[in-house]
Amino acid sequence: MKLDAIRSAAERVAASHGLDVVDIEFIGPVKERILRVFLEKNAEGRARIKVAVEAGAEGEELPERLREGRLSIEQLSGVTHEDCSAFSRDFGVLLDVEDLVPGSEYTLEASSPGLDRKLTRPEDFQRFSGCLIKVQTFEPIRNNRHWQGRLQAGAGTGITLDLSALHQNSKSRKTGVSIVEIAFSNIEKAQLIPEI
Repeated sequence: MKLDAIRSAAERVAASHGLDVVDIEFIGPVKERILRVFLEKNAEGRARIKVAVEAGAEGEELPERLREGRLSIEQLSGVTHEDCSAFSRDFGVLLDVEDLVPGSEYTLEASSPGLDRKLTRPEDFQRFSGCLIKVQTFEPIRNNRHWQGRLQAGAGTGITLDLSALHQNSKSRKTGVSIVEIAFSNIEKAQLIPEI
């Protein structure tokens, strides 16, 4: 599988639609394979949404939680059904022309990463500083591999979580710390916790 080539092609198509590729998954058995592409508005598109919110835009085009300030503009992907449809149409043609997915039996899905989106790159952790996240580490820290808290920092070589922001499970409480530092190299999985 040429996942890097597929990601590169997806990024080219997404850029032409004012979108960014958040993540790509290729899953399923041979006859039921799914190529799933998670998209969001690019920084320029998110900035336009922010301006609309600050100008007091009303109507269904903006989520109520965003207008009320209960949702950060950074947590909102801003992707519409029309964005996903246009991307799928153009990307599907490119996949076929460049024969990037071997075999013809697969389903292409394009969607928003959701409010519980994955965080994979250092830039993601910087962008979502101040948000609630959960992290699973490769190696235990204080005999625990599962952490939840408010992301305080995401620069340098790792992240800092404020554990007092959420009720912790018994294993996390037993560590006796309210702040934990986790190196990027030790993060197996990380994702946002929706604040609704």
